[in-house]
Amino acid sequence: MVRETRAKLENKQSIKQEIPGRPPVVAVLGHVDHGKTTLLDYIRKSHVAAKEAGGITQHIGAYQIDYQKRKITFIDTPGHEAFSAMRARGGQISDIVVLVIAADDGVMPQTRESIAHIKAAGVPFIVAINKMDLPGVSVDKVKKQLAEEDVLVEGYGGDVVTVLVSAKTGQGTDELLEMICLLADIAELKEEKNNPFSGVVIEARLDKSRGPSASLIVKEGVLRIGEPIATNSASGKTRSLTDSGGRPVREALPSTPVEVLGFTSVPKVGEVAKSGAPVTAQQKKEKPARPSLQDKLAKPAENEIRLILKADAAGSLEAITGAIERLKEDTKEVKVYYEATGDISESDILLAASTGSLIIGFNVGIGAAAEKLASEEGVLIRKYQLIYELLEELEEGLEALKEKKVEEKIYGEAEVIDVFRMEDVKIAGCRVIDGRISKSDTIALKRGGKKLGESRVVSMKHRETNINQASVDEEFGVTFEKDLPFTKGDIIVAISRS
Repeated sequence: MVRETRAKLENKQSIKQEIPGRPPVVAVLGHVDHGKTTLLDYIRKSHVAAKEAGGITQHIGAYQIDYQKRKITFIDTPGHEAFSAMRARGGQISDIVVLVIAADDGVMPQTRESIAHIKAAGVPFIVAINKMDLPGVSVDKVKKQLAEEDVLVEGYGGDVVTVLVSAKTGQGTDELLEMICLLADIAELKEEKNNPFSGVVIEARLDKSRGPSASLIVKEGVLRIGEPIATNSASGKTRSLTDSGGRPVREALPSTPVEVLGFTSVPKVGEVAKSGAPVTAQQKKEKPARPSLQDKLAKPAENEIRLILKADAAGSLEAITGAIERLKEDTKEVKVYYEATGDISESDILLAASTGSLIIGFNVGIGAAAEKLASEEGVLIRKYQLIYELLEELEEGLEALKEKKVEEKIYGEAEVIDVFRMEDVKIAGCRVIDGRISKSDTIALKRGGKKLGESRVVSMKHRETNINQASVDEEFGVTFEKDLPFTKGDIIVAISRS
């Protein structure tokens, strides 16, 4: 693709010709301080009309530029976390990603995270090597580091396009925009203007004077003032629309960023917004859920266990990945999306949610915010202190994945009515709503009909008394062998397999 793209660059007619379709939506990712914001600022100031540039009175998370009679929409929201939050909640919007890497620093931790999120999304991307105005920088060093991350750029055995830029001087920015246009042409983006409206929330906030506001980009159809609008968590009626130049507009076409007023509450970033009545609680319950690990194990056609690995030190991570590689010599059914040292973060949770991955933590912690997000997104987390325990469970998962058929017999169900801790143990307070729950059963945790995980029971108690079984309307507290992300309102199901 690189040769074809470069050939088109030499033929200026291919750039000047009028290309039908909607403008591309571009996200810019990379490590902090590598110049993402500076690059976006330079592009905006250079390619937004002077009368409009001075009129930008508010930040709405995205804006459009005009380049050679074509429009390009840039998402200005910070970081790969927002990028993956959109994917996790069904609202993938980016057509192209620009990965910014500083020539003096090279590939850094957040660069690696960004690469993992880009690969998971399967979105075409361009590498912009920034700070080329600095003396003594080495482009080859950056390209070699990218090759180590399995990003093969032009000249290094791959077809990922690189552009040398300086956000400070503007060097290479025109070539970068040309490459974006060419990738958009290859993708043949369709306007889909006649379809029903749908858009993606890229920012949302509560304004003290104006109430809830949401910045969104239109994916399909046209958003007009006066129409009802709804996401999974918020709804309302479109009272006003404001474009990225701060001007009021009556409607927004595909790929157009606008700020919307009229929601009765603040929607979540990444949610899909549609025209019409709000989604009811019953519809939310019936909505198909993102596959969990257990869903994969029950569906051999999926043929893959996806992992995100976090460890306390580089040595531990190397030992774990080496053991998994040896395990993979006999099977291609394990895929590691991302590996790094450090505690489990919200970024890890969002990447896992968007890829259907299991997070494996080795001697690491997890913050309260990340733990809450994992519960909300239904992300499964397994934490270990011994590598052999990790590998044993992974091997068990692979064996389950290979089974032709898995049959479940349900003995009973109980609702989690309270969650509390005693020392370091998390306890589910439950009430049996059907059948019976026994200490000897396998327990599956479900939320909204979606299975979040399975475990064996460590203990069952009624008040202070140990019990082996509970029947309909009986209450009990239960602890599990594995760390299940249960919360109030979840259902635990006693099952057996044959």
